[in-house]
Amino acid sequence: MPVTHCQATAPTRSLLDALLRRYGAGAPLSCQPVAEGLLNRGYRLCTTSGEFFLKHYLDADEASIAHQHQATVRLDELGVPVAPPLADERGRTVAVFEERRFGLYPWVHGRHRNGTELSADQAARLGALLGLVHTSLAEVQDTGTSDPEPPVPGRPRTSRYAAADPDDTDALIGELLELVRRQSPRDAFDDLAERRLLERRALLDRLAHRRPRDGSQPEVGWVHGDFHPLNLLYRGSEPVAILDWDRLAEQPRAEEAVRAAAIFFLESEPSEGELDLAKVRRYARAYRQAAGVSPQELGAAVHRVWWERLNDFWTLRWRYQHLDRRADPLFPSTAALVVWWTREYEAVLEAFTA
Repeated sequence: MPVTHCQATAPTRSLLDALLRRYGAGAPLSCQPVAEGLLNRGYRLCTTSGEFFLKHYLDADEASIAHQHQATVRLDELGVPVAPPLADERGRTVAVFEERRFGLYPWVHGRHRNGTELSADQAARLGALLGLVHTSLAEVQDTGTSDPEPPVPGRPRTSRYAAADPDDTDALIGELLELVRRQSPRDAFDDLAERRLLERRALLDRLAHRRPRDGSQPEVGWVHGDFHPLNLLYRGSEPVAILDWDRLAEQPRAEEAVRAAAIFFLESEPSEGELDLAKVRRYARAYRQAAGVSPQELGAAVHRVWWERLNDFWTLRWRYQHLDRRADPLFPSTAALVVWWTREYEAVLEAFTA
């Protein structure tokens, strides 16, 4: 596809010329928008020197992007499968043109694989990989500076936790129901949204006593922040690159393991919302071993993430409050998962902790 035929939001030919000169990456031949992802703008860029991935950062500032880049460079040195950015002639990995921020990466050939495509052994290797990510990040990243006390060697770092308030959630449900019921004409999505909102209100009324205790202190560490199938490339049966480090942060580490499993191992039929617990079991056991996480820590994370999901309506907020429908395809399966997870709570907990 000629550069001149790129989407209107794509970099202009003159910008591409200037950017590629900075990196010594040849002259542009074609520029294809990459369709995957909800928030990032990315382009497959072919030049006279080869293939590249050009990322346009929409929100992060230059310092934050440079910090993410440095982390991936150091992870690559440790043997973690990542795709570190290229540096220009001055060693900079962030390029700023026309007040827009870019990073240039080698193009990595591979494909995304859902957990349903993975064997039980591959599920275990996925858990071990995430454990490697967490332990390697602990090695390459500086600890945060916002702790009330300095870190003590050998003692896990913790953060204070505040659980979602079901009264606040009930108020949000009321607001969303009002917006749904205003839709004219209504469609099948609106009908499903109303049914799920009423269903969730009933669940929260029945389960409010299971709200996690405020003030608990989950162990935290540096995490990828968005570990899911669209951010992991496979070549054959093995992962070759963990992508998109925009949400790199210090967070409860075990929660990332639970959230990732809830995405990777969600069965393919959206209406059921079931997790493949046999694969979750293999994944979680390997993660615990690789990351040094106890069954108790992972079990507490399971409860916190379950409660978070029970109170979360981000996809509906996008659609009805922000008039943004990009997340609509995610709603049916994630809403069904909450109901199934609640019904099968003990089995899910056992899969993560056995």
